[in-house]
Amino acid sequence: MADPTNSEIAAAFDELGDLYELDGAIVHRVVAYRNAAKVTRDASVSVAALTREGRVTELPGIGATLETKLVALVETGEIPQAVRLRAKFPAGLLEMTRLPGLGPKRARRLYEELGIDSLQALETAARQQRIRDLRGFGARAEQNFLEAIARATAAAEAGAGGRFVLDRALAIAEPLLQLLRDHPSSHQVELAGSARRWADSVKDLDIIATADDPRALAEALVASELVESTAGIGDNGARVRTHNGIGVDLKVVAPDQFGNVLQHFTGSKQHNVALREAAVKRGLHVSEYGVLDDASGETIRCATEQEVYAKLGYQYIEPELRENRGELQAARLDGGSGLPELVTEADVKGDLHSHTVASDGKAEIEQMAEAAQALGYEYLAITDHSASHGFGDDVSPAQLEEQIERIHAASAAFPGIELLAGSEVNILPDGSLDYPDELLARLDWVIASVHSSFGISEAAMTERVIAAIEHPSVDAIGHLTGRKIEARPPYGLDVTRVIEAAARTGTMLEINGAPDRRDLNDVHARAAAEAGVLILVNSDAHRTTTLASSRRYGIATARRAWLTPAQVANTRPWSEFAPLRKRVRAQQ
Repeated sequence: MADPTNSEIAAAFDELGDLYELDGAIVHRVVAYRNAAKVTRDASVSVAALTREGRVTELPGIGATLETKLVALVETGEIPQAVRLRAKFPAGLLEMTRLPGLGPKRARRLYEELGIDSLQALETAARQQRIRDLRGFGARAEQNFLEAIARATAAAEAGAGGRFVLDRALAIAEPLLQLLRDHPSSHQVELAGSARRWADSVKDLDIIATADDPRALAEALVASELVESTAGIGDNGARVRTHNGIGVDLKVVAPDQFGNVLQHFTGSKQHNVALREAAVKRGLHVSEYGVLDDASGETIRCATEQEVYAKLGYQYIEPELRENRGELQAARLDGGSGLPELVTEADVKGDLHSHTVASDGKAEIEQMAEAAQALGYEYLAITDHSASHGFGDDVSPAQLEEQIERIHAASAAFPGIELLAGSEVNILPDGSLDYPDELLARLDWVIASVHSSFGISEAAMTERVIAAIEHPSVDAIGHLTGRKIEARPPYGLDVTRVIEAAARTGTMLEINGAPDRRDLNDVHARAAAEAGVLILVNSDAHRTTTLASSRRYGIATARRAWLTPAQVANTRPWSEFAPLRKRVRAQQ
């Protein structure tokens, strides 16, 4: 029996977590299996091999209890506890738990109170309006279930899925790139595709390289411990699958063709189509093989992308901009308006959204301040969750009073950085905030976010957010649309109206750099900036390391949104940023 792959092990842990939650197990046990699934899914080496070697507890969050279950899974193909629990519930009920907005607890209620035991039964009950009278559900829930089932069905029919949030993809791409660059025969090795454009998620990875011995470079990729299986290998590349499930396609090309191939496989498809159509009008034909000049019959091969774009009459276009959103017109050397000087990580002077152990963070105030100082920041806002966050880590008004004092006391120990006493306040369904106005006024900074009641109508959600924008103490709105990339769609919201309100009131909008959020997305962030709204690139850091790692993805989104440093508020030094806060402007 072949060892289970990391994806198969992760799926087994996910299933066991769902089964335990259906069975009413304590939350810590369920969370342990959810975490184990994530660790396994993200692991770059074979978890089954680590299990056989007795080393699997080296992985974070994998202890002796989980090791026992892994040993059983690797040796027998089953986890005994899962077999036992599976027999207690209909198979369709487990499928229901994976529907967005449902989950095991609600699925079990539908099963016990209405006898709904499959997606088909759920769809029938929703259409017959039998769910709306069940406490905690309602007519809106029926509509949400129907929409979610329709999306799941369409995705299955289209063969959709299998996409990876970018940080998970880069976690495997970067060590593979280093492996190939360190090979004695390689010269150039670059990532291509949507990962190079810093898209939200990717389906697979493309790597373009040049080498003295292409076959040897391909063999080095195949031999990597990061690789689970090989789909093919030849004299000019290889196709492999890594342990975390991502496909990798290595193409080794001639040095004088490197620019053509890298440009072609970086994409996007829309950008390349527009590029080809514009080239044809000039008597040129563009492909990965070169630029064919109709007049001379010569095919020009380019060693760099800069040469490709110059030959076609454009200034160099950064990969993040290659989405056919006006970049070709702007980059034209014969009359284009020019591309913007994009913001970079080095431009960021501070972070206005971070958490500590006062709510759901993992570090103390002082540790967060030290990490911010190490990044060269001039300011950091501590914005722990507010009184009604609802996840067991709320900060009551009295606790916030104490937190303000702690932050101000910590400031004395860090004279090189401004520590702002702030809060990430929850925007309640009616648009009000969950602290008294007089307490909010005592804070140095307030960022307001929606954390609950995602299912209200678009009109109600829009009014809810605008009400918060209009509050005199709200400096910024966090993760505006509530999306989780490849996991949760944005809630209904009229973003155009929200942008108009933000521009009118001088309220900033955040690009949340958490890799699974990146919210505002690039389209919304560009529209907001063009309307005159100042954009923040924040980390939403819950630990010291994510101050920098999340900044990376926030800046990537800002660059995809065409943003310059001037359009990003926290590229300003503290002396220039401080007066932009509502509470300061109100006193002027």
